[in-house]
Amino acid sequence: MTTISSNLQAVKRRIDEACAGAGRDPADIGLLAVGKSFPAGALREAHGAGQRAFGESYVQEALAKQAELADLDLEWHFIGPLQSNKTRPVAEHFAWVHSVERLRIAERLSAQRPAGRPPLNVCVQVNVSGEASKSGCAPDQAPDLCRAVAELPNLRLRGLMAIPEPTEESALARRQFGVLRELRDRLNTEGLTLDTLSMGMSHDLEEAIMAGATLVRVGTAIFGERHTT
Repeated sequence: MTTISSNLQAVKRRIDEACAGAGRDPADIGLLAVGKSFPAGALREAHGAGQRAFGESYVQEALAKQAELADLDLEWHFIGPLQSNKTRPVAEHFAWVHSVERLRIAERLSAQRPAGRPPLNVCVQVNVSGEASKSGCAPDQAPDLCRAVAELPNLRLRGLMAIPEPTEESALARRQFGVLRELRDRLNTEGLTLDTLSMGMSHDLEEAIMAGATLVRVGTAIFGERHTT
């Protein structure tokens, strides 16, 4: 068994244990393996261990991996900040975008989605911790943005995404994740149909699951520490 395979099994055990503690069904939690900065070969190993959904944050790096792994049936999620000049390749080559924070980005993704392709699944990113360094719209701006995105023809608004500030305090983490869950619940009572809460990473997936996450984004715990230059 490879290290990546054993790490994947360990992450799935963590998800199972978190669900047991939260009284939730593990089948309701999706696992997104975040491969940014890791080579395509690492993703191939993860696929061999049963992983299909992968998240990437850098467009050019992701496109190169997609080309190298074109023989595999993978589901690609874009999870990083998205600039207007990069929307076309994302609209053309991804199944999901988690980081929509402005209507202009959503409009470009909708206009550039190739004809004949299924709608692009999108999540609106919300800055639940209010940090100036974090991407995402403010919670009070999210309802209007979500309603506008839901009207675009080639997108399917699936839910909300957040990256809260790192904390060792479980209660604080759960409160920040709770902001996203409460916003999702409120929007659903107002006529939207949001089924996805993309929140929780290697260090806080348990708190995210306790707070209602449906999709956790895990990189380090699967692939190891990132080495950046």
